[in-house]
Amino acid sequence: MKLSRLLIALAVLVGLAAALWYSNKKEDEKAAKPPEDKTTKITALNEGTIASIEIKKRGGEDTVLAKNDSGVWSITAPKPLPADQSSVASITTAASNLAADRTIDDNVTDLASYGLAPAADEVIFKLKDGKTKTLLIGDSNPTGNDVYAKVSDDPHLYTMGSSSKTTFDKESKDLRDKRLLTFDQEKATRVELNAKKESIEFGRINQTDWQILKPKPLRADGFAVEELVRKLKEANMDTSLSPEDAKKAAATWATATPVATVKVTDPGGTQTIEIRKVKTKDAEDYYAKSSAVEGVYKVSKDLGIAVDKGLDDFRNKKVFDFGFSDPTSIEFKDGTRSAMYQKSGDKWTLNGKTMDSTTIQALVDKLRDLPATKFVDTGFGVAQVQIAVVSNDGKRTERVSIAPGTDGKFVARREGEAAMYELDGNTVAELRGVAADVKEEASKPADKKKK
Repeated sequence: MKLSRLLIALAVLVGLAAALWYSNKKEDEKAAKPPEDKTTKITALNEGTIASIEIKKRGGEDTVLAKNDSGVWSITAPKPLPADQSSVASITTAASNLAADRTIDDNVTDLASYGLAPAADEVIFKLKDGKTKTLLIGDSNPTGNDVYAKVSDDPHLYTMGSSSKTTFDKESKDLRDKRLLTFDQEKATRVELNAKKESIEFGRINQTDWQILKPKPLRADGFAVEELVRKLKEANMDTSLSPEDAKKAAATWATATPVATVKVTDPGGTQTIEIRKVKTKDAEDYYAKSSAVEGVYKVSKDLGIAVDKGLDDFRNKKVFDFGFSDPTSIEFKDGTRSAMYQKSGDKWTLNGKTMDSTTIQALVDKLRDLPATKFVDTGFGVAQVQIAVVSNDGKRTERVSIAPGTDGKFVARREGEAAMYELDGNTVAELRGVAADVKEEASKPADKKKK
């Protein structure tokens, strides 16, 4: 009797364990499964199937966009224009998942009461299979937070957020490519700047380094040139100008003051932009004309400032080029004192003796950041300091001589270059002091043996 009860209890326990396992499994499956989307969709188009978009405005200009076989959008009406791909994508993305805030009527008949006949915006999506889907966007609801919306072949009336209306409420000026230059920034190989009565030409050496080619070969400040290229790439037209203001801008162009002309070359060819300035009582306005687009456009002041520069603004003011590359050898001669430091692994040595890492690093940092205050063509006398830095795993050697100049200044000259750099007297004194302070690594105290 006791054995039968034990077997029954064991069976019940196994059953409970199986039920618990099954319940936990179902809970895990439920947790792994994404929650069901119960949001009412006004439109749920597949972006990839949209071939063209027509936006008809109640009180404005109609706009038509078409996508070519490569998936690139362009404006075909009111006149052919390149389109801003990201702006068009915001429309197609919204159409793929346009959610309703509320369903107002399951079978609306009086469209005019909601601003839908005619609609404030009628957006017609033509699909690749020839079918169309038309979104009607009407007036705002009484609270002003939402707008009425309806799809032409759906009897339901919805409200959706006002921000959704903003996405579709566009004209060609909003959707056009606003870039004044369309070159590939990463592949630009030449930049020619004509400003301040100078003609400067830059050539790309690698991804971030540039060389000044004209008026003569000079070291360029790569960051300064890259900043110029970036400003040119980001140069956009101001499409908010009214047609009347646009006509005034074109008329003003003829008498505006020239600031600069820039040519940028990439594998696709050369594009040119000209910047002019109009000075008013309260401000300075900048306008541009580009070879990539027709017309004259108002541009940002930042662009005007970026191109209004001379040769010295783009020259490399650092005496040494090794930058973030750690040197493997430094030779420093100051008068009769001379030292040749060699690096192996993490240690610097002088005549086989290990040097103090802090003091040698201070010298490396001083050399890395040694700045010129300006550039000079004359004034180099008898060198007092001579420095040679080997970097890039022995592939680059830079030799620099420093001589006294005038008025407490010094003049530096790099081997193989005609250019000279004026250095502040205090900067040179600090460099000499740091070099003199390099010392040997302190000896470690010997371990005392326990008796």
